[in-house]
Amino acid sequence: MTSIDLNADLGEGFGRWRLTDDEQLLSVVTSANVACGFHAGDAATMRRVCELAAERGVRIGAQVSYRDLAGFGRRAMDVPPAELAAEVAYQIGALEVFARAAGARVAYVKPHGALYNRVVRDEEQAAAVVDGVLLADTALPVLGLPGSRLLELAGKAGLPVVTEAFADRAYTDEGILVPRTLEGAVVTDPDAVVDRSLRLARSGEVVSRSGTRVEVRARSLCLHGDTPGAVELARRVRERLEASGVRVEAFA
Repeated sequence: MTSIDLNADLGEGFGRWRLTDDEQLLSVVTSANVACGFHAGDAATMRRVCELAAERGVRIGAQVSYRDLAGFGRRAMDVPPAELAAEVAYQIGALEVFARAAGARVAYVKPHGALYNRVVRDEEQAAAVVDGVLLADTALPVLGLPGSRLLELAGKAGLPVVTEAFADRAYTDEGILVPRTLEGAVVTDPDAVVDRSLRLARSGEVVSRSGTRVEVRARSLCLHGDTPGAVELARRVRERLEASGVRVEAFA
């Protein structure tokens, strides 16, 4: 039976402000990418999400980012490699405290936003992220885009690598994400997102922005939690997958 993990970005609030419906999404997904304070999230939010995830058997992942609260981690930045490595390790370590307190562990690492896109092709920044992960844990899986420099370097460093796909993001013919600055970068039709999810899980392919079929072999499927109707859409995706014989389970 085909199986796939469902991950979502959670804990993306700050103080009294909350962006994602963490409690409801944690009833659907199998892996939680928890913001670690650099693009969103704070200590209390990280603790709360770790406790909820641990209660429900959802794997906890550190979603590491450039230090960019004002820009939600989506602004391009040039961070010296040594500094970036230290900041990646710092974020993982902070989340690990709350994960352990909840009776769990940080199970994987995933970059966020501008950092995620940067390490697809930028070898220097990708190597810095890998160095940061190694500082924190030499056996921590790294979640990222298939064919990215990040996963290539993580694999060479001996870290487990896990590929992911996005049902609600447009792809180029090269199999990378269309930048959010371009029209049509986000797929907003719920039916299309559900159909794309099943196609990615069963066939390992997606139709690019130009209409070309692109191979995207993924072990995990990302469901964004900050889009309108995110919880209901996530439920629909999971229900459709399971009804079609796809087993939904965590990769870690």
